[in-house]
Amino acid sequence: MTSPSRVSIDTDAAITAVLDTVRRTIAAFPPAEGVFPDDTTNDGEHYPLRHAENGIPVGGNGGWTTSFWPGMEWIAYQLTGDEEFKTAGLAHLADFARRVDAEEDLETHDLGFLYTLAAVAPYRLLGDEEGRRAALSAANHLMTRFLEPAGIIQAWGTLSDPEQRGRTIIDSLMNLPLLSWAYEQTGEERFADAVRRHATQLRINIIREDDTTFHTFHWDPETGEALRGTTAQGAADDSCWARGQAWGIYGFALNHRATGDPELLDAAWRCADYFLAHLPEDRVAYWDLVFTDGSGEPRDTSSAAIAVCGLYELADIEGPGARSERAIAAADEILASLIEKYRPTSADAHTVLTQSVYNKRNDHGVEEGSLWGDYFFFEALARHADPAWRPAW
Repeated sequence: MTSPSRVSIDTDAAITAVLDTVRRTIAAFPPAEGVFPDDTTNDGEHYPLRHAENGIPVGGNGGWTTSFWPGMEWIAYQLTGDEEFKTAGLAHLADFARRVDAEEDLETHDLGFLYTLAAVAPYRLLGDEEGRRAALSAANHLMTRFLEPAGIIQAWGTLSDPEQRGRTIIDSLMNLPLLSWAYEQTGEERFADAVRRHATQLRINIIREDDTTFHTFHWDPETGEALRGTTAQGAADDSCWARGQAWGIYGFALNHRATGDPELLDAAWRCADYFLAHLPEDRVAYWDLVFTDGSGEPRDTSSAAIAVCGLYELADIEGPGARSERAIAAADEILASLIEKYRPTSADAHTVLTQSVYNKRNDHGVEEGSLWGDYFFFEALARHADPAWRPAW
């Protein structure tokens, strides 16, 4: 079979630009000093990470986004072999090991995001035992959030928080790979069981009949009864938050790879088909999929970058054939648009992708660069440049 023609993308030039940005950001936010960029830029400029009243100093390792920065360093090291990136990544690993040992700001399901990119990555690449130890410790902490009999991992807040008890969010699908990795490392069935049960609950309840997704879903923590879907960041409870739909594409695909469950693969495709059918002309999503050209609403390039990675993942899972070709073609179109229209023009920028949206409802990080958008854009470039390349997930 002849391979389909692909969208022409100057991946080398785009990767070189990202590598230059990573080097500048290492200099501006020294990893050895434990200084992290904020979740998003502010008027296009990155400042040290700010924290709510939780005792963590400005720039310190807290919240859910800090690992996207070492995640980029490890991709940079994979692509170049440059010791500068390895040194920076290991310095960040030491801080993540300290964070989990001190049990500092661990009341979140985002331990999967945090420790897959900051600790599993150096273990996979270097066999680093401190990475393995820290990641397994984080996986054990994540398991404390697994709620019986609902069979879900609580997303936010302490387990005694009445507002958050029994609530999970679609982002959680991307936190499960830490538990799948822990199962690979230990053989402990509890990790694999949590992945299967949580992913299944989201497949059944967080995807609506029309293939849109809720941002969050609530279960009764005592009986396990599925209660209702809501949103925290979408336009409305019944709308389709673009980043959530993108998490669904990538997250269900990754959890299909881990479990072999064909229904999770079907769920990933359902999310993908709806996402692609509701994109504007230039293929870069608005922040909620209820909006399209002429709405005057902001884009969310981070959703686009996540979706590209998910589509490339689907293509890899499918192998040669029509479905793989369709996923690659769609991903290529979105990635080409991001490269052409949504990169900073400044030669000294500390972000690689513009016009991300953190939380439009709260007017937070709207039309700014974001750490996760930058990470997934870099991952998408690496996947396009070498389809055999594998991320840490």
